[in-house]
Amino acid sequence: MRVFVDADSCPRQIRSIIIKASSRTGVMTTFTADRVLSDCSGSTVTMEVVEPGMDSADAWIEEHVESGDLCITRDIILAAKLVSQGCTVLDDRGGKYTQENMAERLSIRNAMTEFREAGVFSEKTRPLSARDIQLFANMLDRELTASMKAGK
Repeated sequence: MRVFVDADSCPRQIRSIIIKASSRTGVMTTFTADRVLSDCSGSTVTMEVVEPGMDSADAWIEEHVESGDLCITRDIILAAKLVSQGCTVLDDRGGKYTQENMAERLSIRNAMTEFREAGVFSEKTRPLSARDIQLFANMLDRELTASMKAGK
């Protein structure tokens, strides 16, 4: 098992938790973005810089993941693709994307996109709270522990 992070929009606090977990467990982790993120380093961490462009980091991740890998993204379209490939997918707020909840998540995403395009709703990402950070840390730890016990 490896960890892949869609790092373009991943908050610094979340990246720090991922790096510490990678170091603690020895699980190889790749951060992917269209720019260098200076905090993404360590003996078990690599930084993959892709060409700037819409969804270029997403495409790189899709191409390199394997079933059983753990992925972290807030991009619901990417999450749906990764779940269908057999990956475990977490968002940066402690949520887990699954086969069971992907249809609902995609429907909500599509409705919100339509609202934004119609000018009814403007998207604002809610600030990351201490509770969000704790939820993410707990979920990451659970998923890494489960994968290691399963021998992935």
